[in-house]
Amino acid sequence: MQASAEQEEKYVFKASRWTAGNLLFPVRIEITPRHVLRVTPRFFGADEESIAMAKVASVNIRTGLIWSEIRIDSSGGSNPIVSHGHRKRDAQRIRELIERFQPNAPGSESRASTPECRG
Repeated sequence: MQASAEQEEKYVFKASRWTAGNLLFPVRIEITPRHVLRVTPRFFGADEESIAMAKVASVNIRTGLIWSEIRIDSSGGSNPIVSHGHRKRDAQRIRELIERFQPNAPGSESRASTPECRG
């Protein structure tokens, strides 16, 4: 099976069912080159919060003995994405992916490097 050029990289990190609020429907954090998405499943449907990768201001990880809480702040003034119950290793990987994708986020390229239109 070949990957098409339109298919986007996507990394999914699921919170542990052993943590508060995640027993029936564990929260997922999805990372793509374009955005960070927090998905909270419900009996009928899901709640989704997203921040464009170009608007991510900071990633804060608070670790406990086993689990970590992740807070992803936006430079656009919207509410941060907060999720708890992730393994330390997953929280660190989320931060690494965001840092890797930020320079490549759409709209973050320098205008000085694009050729000017002559007319």
